[in-house]
Amino acid sequence: MPRLELVRGDITREATDAVVNAANSAMRGGGGVDGAIHRAGGPRVLADCVTRFPRGLATGDAGWTTAGDLAAHWVIHTVGPNYRRGERDRGLLASCYRRSLEVADELGVRSLAVPLISAGIYGWPLQDAADVAVETLGGTASLVREVRIVAFDGAAHDAVAAALARA
Repeated sequence: MPRLELVRGDITREATDAVVNAANSAMRGGGGVDGAIHRAGGPRVLADCVTRFPRGLATGDAGWTTAGDLAAHWVIHTVGPNYRRGERDRGLLASCYRRSLEVADELGVRSLAVPLISAGIYGWPLQDAADVAVETLGGTASLVREVRIVAFDGAAHDAVAAALARA
């Protein structure tokens, strides 16, 4: 099982083997974490998304691309459920983390930076998003040694800290 670590900051600055991108299903960039990763990673990230995922990804699935100009070696893209649009299956959210770890294992990743998936523009309730992240990342067998849950702001940091305290 990976060791979980909480950090507050910008996921695009994490010097881990891979970073997880909370992507939209089209895999062409967007807002929030997705937009930040595409901007910081540069055009190679988008070009690899277009080549590797011409039809995008399904909700709950994950796949990898180059990290372009990021400090990481790879970006693992995963599509979270959009709570605001009625996609409220907690199992799909958990699948994002499980599939990200599976892809990380395929790549030989030992350190991974992960945002709270679906907790931003997709509107998943923050504390539940943190609980799902901690439960799934901490309870899934993986070769990944370290998972950094990267909280962009104080509210996300506090939610993850509370979830870690309960775990």
